[in-house]
Amino acid sequence: MNPAPPGPSGPLAGLRRYASIYGALWRNSVVREMMFKANFLMWIVVETLWFGLQLSFMAVIYSHTDRIATWSKWEVILLVGAAQFIQQIFHGIFLNNCTQLSENIRTGKLDFMLLLPVNTRFLISMRTVDLGSFVNAGLAVAVMFYAAARIPISPGLAEITGFLLLCVAGILIHYSLMFALSCVSFFTVKAQGIVWGYYNLFNIARLPDTAFRGFFRIFFTFAVPMLIVANVPVKLLADKLSSPLEMLLLVGMAAGCFGFSEWVWRKSVRNYTSASS
Repeated sequence: MNPAPPGPSGPLAGLRRYASIYGALWRNSVVREMMFKANFLMWIVVETLWFGLQLSFMAVIYSHTDRIATWSKWEVILLVGAAQFIQQIFHGIFLNNCTQLSENIRTGKLDFMLLLPVNTRFLISMRTVDLGSFVNAGLAVAVMFYAAARIPISPGLAEITGFLLLCVAGILIHYSLMFALSCVSFFTVKAQGIVWGYYNLFNIARLPDTAFRGFFRIFFTFAVPMLIVANVPVKLLADKLSSPLEMLLLVGMAAGCFGFSEWVWRKSVRNYTSASS
């Protein structure tokens, strides 16, 4: 009997395999969310109210001034919407998974994941999906459309495509830094406090970068790059970029943060001796 022909191999086959795995994880997340419909709806309401408070806060500020540096009221509303969009997409795909790494290490679930024939970081990062966050991201997009009409601006296909790609870079920054912080769990009992502390810094992304000066602007641009995550994509839409180098900075920081997180992950796994040892 002739042996069975080998299965397809190569990058495309690998992508199809991981897409299939991620599809199965999505289906499991949908089933889980539908088992707890009240919880699903409650968090949508909570996030919507919080987003409304953020918009109300900006409205109060602009009742006393016409501009924050060079930013008008509706440009800032556009910025708040973009920051909410980026945060909610990050929340929906990555947040719960990053915060669960500590528990996976403590309970020994990571031991099982390391034995599976799939990239462990992929499985840890993509295991669950928060579907309610995508609903909230849709609300943020609606606010952005309304703010763009009030500015008014009419970005073309190139600007919208560039905006979305820059948003991906911003999400990658959030994910990489939070994943690196989660790896502290390999050396301590828990690291949720550090992870949630970083998450609370997300509110800085909602503020215009020109409102910061000196040390704080440098720190939140290069050390913890919150200011560029939403500001750069919105500047592209609103034609406020001072230089194309701002886009290159965002993309470069995303690549650098991902590389750093991968180095931290590999170093942490090499020092991991399993929960039972």
